[in-house]
Amino acid sequence: MTGIPLAHAGGGPLGIDHRLGYDNGGIWNRSYQKDLGYCEALCTLTAASLIGGRTRFGRTLWQSVDAMAFSSLASLALKNTFGRERPSYSADPNLWFHGGASFPSGEVTEASSFVTPFIAEYQHDHPWVWVLAAIPAYDAEARMKTWGHWQTDVLAGAALGTAFGIWAHDRKSPLLLSWLPGGFMVGYAHSF
Repeated sequence: MTGIPLAHAGGGPLGIDHRLGYDNGGIWNRSYQKDLGYCEALCTLTAASLIGGRTRFGRTLWQSVDAMAFSSLASLALKNTFGRERPSYSADPNLWFHGGASFPSGEVTEASSFVTPFIAEYQHDHPWVWVLAAIPAYDAEARMKTWGHWQTDVLAGAALGTAFGIWAHDRKSPLLLSWLPGGFMVGYAHSF
């Protein structure tokens, strides 16, 4: 049986958590991960504000803003509840309720909640939109390679972000827009 790699046994809730080989170079560099997160949030909010919510694309942008906002709040609440230590702190994936902030991955939550409304809205008209799923997949791998998260952290983040993305997409009107006073529509092309 030589030559056949054995599965890496780990810990955590699913028994799959273990440190990957540390890599903070090339595309895995932490600064690229941060830039991606800032761009997801800032670019989406800016585009949504400029386009408004009256077009299909504008509504989808606002749904993405909704999903990112509410999934981020949920992720923070879960991090504070579970207090899991990061792989950079310890090689033991079973350190829960120790004041850490590893579970779930907030960045993977954000990336998943960002892309899900677009995939849900445009998948039938433009199947290539599924390529957007590469964004949270990249972020998940990068967070594990830089020892920011365990495998179950990024899986939970992807599930949380996707769930909020589906929730936001299934709403007839974006929630944040509905909270604005008296039919106020944001958008460069529309009067205020």
